[in-house]
Amino acid sequence: MLPTEHRLRRREDFATAVRRGRRAGRPLLVVHLRSGATDPHAPGESAPPTRAGFVVSKAVGGAVIRNKVKRRLRHLMRDRVAQLPPGSLVVVRALPGAGDAGPAQLARDLDAALQRLMGGGGTR
Repeated sequence: MLPTEHRLRRREDFATAVRRGRRAGRPLLVVHLRSGATDPHAPGESAPPTRAGFVVSKAVGGAVIRNKVKRRLRHLMRDRVAQLPPGSLVVVRALPGAGDAGPAQLARDLDAALQRLMGGGGTR
């Protein structure tokens, strides 16, 4: 499970990542990354942690399927937040095909999208 300090919860943080970040699309998901953004909500001098949020709409499936997809994505991001720059905001939006996909397919698409964003090949 993704630790609480790495979860994106505020609406304005989701909006910042989506509107001002870079985007990489894959068949099962779209990843928005706002790299190294400072966190206005965290006091102190240390770099804020990387935070990730997830958007899984009703187009993906019913409540059980949506929650399963969110749990899988949180589990996958837990291992990947350390690879991202401190203070980054990540929003992972599941596309309708994600409900039928297995964990390996989701992992492959998430890795490909993050690699594209970190490697400089992403689009806005």
